[in-house]
Amino acid sequence: MFRLEPRGERSAFWTYGSPVLAVALTILTMGIIFAMMGAPPVTAIETFLISPITSVAGLSALAVRAAPLIMIGVGLAFCYRANVWNIGGDGQFTLGAIAGGGLALFFPNEAFWWFYPLVLVTGILGGMAWAAIVAELKLRFNANEILTSLMLVYIAQLVLVWLVTGPWRDPHGFGFPQSAMFSAEATTPMIISGTSIHLGCLLAPLLAIALWQVMARSVLGFQLRVVGQAPRAARYAGFSNTRLTWIALLVSGGLSGLAGIIEVTGPVGQLTTSITPGYGFTAVIVAFLGRLHPLGVIFAGLLLALSYLGGDAAQINLNLPNAITGIFQGVLLFYLLGADILILYRLKRVRPAAPVMKAS
Repeated sequence: MFRLEPRGERSAFWTYGSPVLAVALTILTMGIIFAMMGAPPVTAIETFLISPITSVAGLSALAVRAAPLIMIGVGLAFCYRANVWNIGGDGQFTLGAIAGGGLALFFPNEAFWWFYPLVLVTGILGGMAWAAIVAELKLRFNANEILTSLMLVYIAQLVLVWLVTGPWRDPHGFGFPQSAMFSAEATTPMIISGTSIHLGCLLAPLLAIALWQVMARSVLGFQLRVVGQAPRAARYAGFSNTRLTWIALLVSGGLSGLAGIIEVTGPVGQLTTSITPGYGFTAVIVAFLGRLHPLGVIFAGLLLALSYLGGDAAQINLNLPNAITGIFQGVLLFYLLGADILILYRLKRVRPAAPVMKAS
């Protein structure tokens, strides 16, 4: 028999080396899964992880896919550092898209230079408002933020469906559940001509770097780390848990809302019933794979974005189901969490106690 025993000291090497090990084990496991599905393992791995980025079009698609994952992931990492477990990035993403997209739809003929920045700010405020509900429920009623943020995801999705199938449906859209296309003034500008790389692809890493500086060099970042790692010490030092919880959730919600409005004003161009393939949930893996470090989130976001492209390529070239993307992400999370457990605990063999002989 075995039991888990605390190690007492966290290995600095394995803290940052375990994500690399988890990725390697995931690739090996995916090779076995591909073989079980009737696809040559080496060819399938190459199709899934390499072929999508062997062209300029593939690299630009990778940047577009990675942008929302990095934005949401760095916001979640900011939250998790403070021990605030926001799982509702997808809902805040959706509300940001609804808020900013609604402004673009209500004023379709605005030609002022400041209109697009205003759309972005409205999207940020939409995501912050949705996260503020989580903060209020947590601090006022002690509601678990994991559950409340998760349930608000489905409410946000239903609100979006109601809007694009009802009051915001495009009257010239032949009955399809979608809004009208956004005007050129409310569209995310492209930054590299001839590709699909837009402004959000540049903003995502810049925001990650900016948040890294906040977390590493500011008093606020220090307070967040102390609250997350030693809550009793934070209370003794007089740090306000209420204030830091609000800040963590509003920053996370705002970044998710920004990702949402950039997505619908960029690659999508309108509001539809499915504006996200689950970026908010995938960003949870991104945050942990990046070790809750903004720079790590950038690389993790690129890898998870590649899994979406790889799933499409495997479906087209190898006739595999598109669910292979979810399998890859699930296996990666499994190994990552398993590595985290073994970093904190060691397996210790426990010998069964010898039976006690009773006197006759």
